[in-house]
Amino acid sequence: MNPLESQLEYPLGDTIPAIGAVHEIAPGLRWLRMPLPFALDHINLWLLRDGDGWSVVDSGVAGDATRAAWEAIFESGLDGLPVRRVFATHCHPDHIGLADWLCRRWDAPLWTTTGEYAFARMMAAALPGVDGLAALPHFQRHGLRDPEMLEKMGGRKNYYPTLVPSVPSAYTRIQDGQLLAVGGRSWRVITGFGHSPEHAALHCAELNVLISGDMVLPRISTNVSVFAVEPDANSLTLYLESLSKFVDLPNDVLVLPSHGKPFHGLHTRIAQLRQHHVERLAEVVDACRDWQSAADIVPLMFKRPLDAHQLSFALGEALAHLHNLWHDGIVRRQTGADGIIRFRVA
Repeated sequence: MNPLESQLEYPLGDTIPAIGAVHEIAPGLRWLRMPLPFALDHINLWLLRDGDGWSVVDSGVAGDATRAAWEAIFESGLDGLPVRRVFATHCHPDHIGLADWLCRRWDAPLWTTTGEYAFARMMAAALPGVDGLAALPHFQRHGLRDPEMLEKMGGRKNYYPTLVPSVPSAYTRIQDGQLLAVGGRSWRVITGFGHSPEHAALHCAELNVLISGDMVLPRISTNVSVFAVEPDANSLTLYLESLSKFVDLPNDVLVLPSHGKPFHGLHTRIAQLRQHHVERLAEVVDACRDWQSAADIVPLMFKRPLDAHQLSFALGEALAHLHNLWHDGIVRRQTGADGIIRFRVA
């Protein structure tokens, strides 16, 4: 266990539900896991008892392994009751990939924020600007010129529609601060930005539980990136500001993250995340004593070998840190004769 992780408390110990099984955290609240085809190999999903059925929070990616795991859940994890609603915390494939399949299977509506629904529809349709092909010129402008890696990243152009083959044609909007009645309990929507367009976490004061989605994770820092569709975004600033929206929650709230194990120590973890980004920003400022592109910054922030999937997020995150400094006037940027955008301390 790393030093930061040891500062948190894990009340469920080493408990992890097997794929296709559920673990009851509290009456009417169940935890399940689904496999992912990435280095980050799992996602946590949640079942909330909802009257005479269940609400599902997030769905996993589309794929045979996930569908088979869901079939096992339907068989033994729902007490013979139906799925009444499907919530999506946000639009990333591991969270919304099988939402349409679940909604059709159970004739259940999708509940999510407008920002997440719109982006999911755009990306599933592979619209120009949000499709994988848009990433190549974006990352080339920010210094990625390795032909082999560009070829590999180009081969990922259809990854989102593969993992999210369809999105429900209609949805029910949820909004920041809204109180959702689920099975006689009230869950407050807390939206966050920077990681995705309008991420929705859910807090139940009665249970003292926070379904944090990807906004607060116990072992890894949430990816915060700048992508082609919003090339001048200030994603890191939005994310750090969003963390402030959790300050009114008790520190002993049980945090149910999308990746990793449930934990206590919300404010400790938020402080760790803030410090992590302060340290990365200081490193970037130091590097920018001379002109640096986002690709130049990646090895500074990520010291391990990266595959094409990981590199796309690493480039996006390096750019998010550069843009934080650029928007704050700490660095300036210019486009060189080679077409590469670089940054230097102002």
